Amino acid sequence: MTRAELLQSLAPQAVFDLVVVGGGATGLGVALDAALRGFSVALLESQDFAGGTSSRSTKLLHGGVRYLAQGNVALVREALAERATVLRIAPHLAQPLPFVMPSYGWWQTPFYGAGLKLYDLMAGRAGLGRTAFLSRAETLAALPGVNPQGLRGGVRYWDGQFDDARLALALALTAEAAGARVVNYAQVTGIRRLPEVSPALTELEVSDVLTGDLHRVRARCVVNATGVWVDDLRAKACRVGQDPLPERMVSPSQGVHVVVDREFMPGDHALLVPKTRDGRVLFAVPWLGKLILGTTDTPRQDLPREPQAFSEELDFILGEAGLVLSRPVRTEDIRSIWVGLRPLVAPPSTAEGGTKVLSREHTIVVDGNGLVTVTGGKWTTYRAMAEDVLERCFAGGLLPARAGGLSEHHTLVGAPDASTPTTPLHQAPGPHIYGNRALQVARCPGVARDLGLGLTEAMVRHAVRCEHAHTVEDVLARRWRALFLDARRAALMAPAVAAILEDERCTAPALDRFEALCVHYLPAGTHF
Repeated sequence: MTRAELLQSLAPQAVFDLVVVGGGATGLGVALDAALRGFSVALLESQDFAGGTSSRSTKLLHGGVRYLAQGNVALVREALAERATVLRIAPHLAQPLPFVMPSYGWWQTPFYGAGLKLYDLMAGRAGLGRTAFLSRAETLAALPGVNPQGLRGGVRYWDGQFDDARLALALALTAEAAGARVVNYAQVTGIRRLPEVSPALTELEVSDVLTGDLHRVRARCVVNATGVWVDDLRAKACRVGQDPLPERMVSPSQGVHVVVDREFMPGDHALLVPKTRDGRVLFAVPWLGKLILGTTDTPRQDLPREPQAFSEELDFILGEAGLVLSRPVRTEDIRSIWVGLRPLVAPPSTAEGGTKVLSREHTIVVDGNGLVTVTGGKWTTYRAMAEDVLERCFAGGLLPARAGGLSEHHTLVGAPDASTPTTPLHQAPGPHIYGNRALQVARCPGVARDLGLGLTEAMVRHAVRCEHAHTVEDVLARRWRALFLDARRAALMAPAVAAILEDERCTAPALDRFEALCVHYLPAGTHF
């Protein structure tokens, strides 16, 4: 189906059971779960799939080890179970990863080791590997590049890592294969109930961001899964002059991640410092041939699409990394910086129909106009969040109840069978990220033409033809993670990608905008 045909299929004559607004982890999870249950579903995303928070994580599918200290056993158990599910349904995009906590104090190994042994016990069959106490020599072998001065040993445990943007795309394509209509660059500009037609009917005005054309979509139930921007859609849903503006749900914070070359820590283990000098956590994670350092947790009041790292955040990451790595990390060593906004949630007390604060740190609210809003949570539990959203829709009479659980066993598009070996995600990107779709990619023209960082002309053409890519940013930020790995290299690759997009009849590759974006993924004052 072409994009024009896809948009035409949303015409008001077709009333959907469910329209999901927001194409991040949560919205895509809801769309897939609902489609698998047999509902007619449309998903509308104002930018690209995972264009916001969902592509800017620390790339970890964690079982909630930090919740052990809070005594939140139920949350840990659920996160461990959901982690195992994601690793099973998308093994090419989500895999186990060993972590090491280096110990510089005599008490650290037994203290943290005891908690991680409990973590193993709680994981049970969902565990990925046994926690082990490491000697000083074993720690240095697992973490080449770690600061040896004062090192006493370490603790190794296991968690998961993944490619967040590619996993989001796999969710979108899987939902599409299950019958959902998924559309990126489709911005909801208005939303209203249609009591004159049906008491339970909602109409959304949708603007095609690429062409400016307006479309109308009707649904029996609408889910607002726009992440940190949920309050904007809730405000749009208010009847002018009749409804008060809703109390804000989200107060965002931002997390900064810095990418450097693997030479700083060339092993295949991740490093975790559970408590830095100011009480925060520091990660050093090998990912796609580079090393991710992070992260921060800084409140902010605005909601920019491209948030910038504050100077003090970079100082914190580089300073703490310099303490635990044998080689100091300088500003000029940075290959890329990305910043994600996290939705910190305070559920409004005025929402009609009640609120439901769930133990998984996400919140579901049904406003008096019937709009269902979900925000908060984390990537690891996206599937459980989706199930909770649908259960809330059923409880409110917005959708007829249907049995669930299908998404737990439904493998995602591209997932190889269990007998096929996978390539570790800490290695440089290559055709293996497509899983069993690699042969399909190889059939596109230009398979032998390398554009840099492992990207070929054939991959760009496949991104347009089969993966809903429309702009240079879509290709180099999310279909291929070049912008997140090396912003300078991504800028050099951009003109060739733009030319291929034009050859594929993409009307707005937005080359200039992407080249300007690359500057924002580097330290302030950096020039190409």
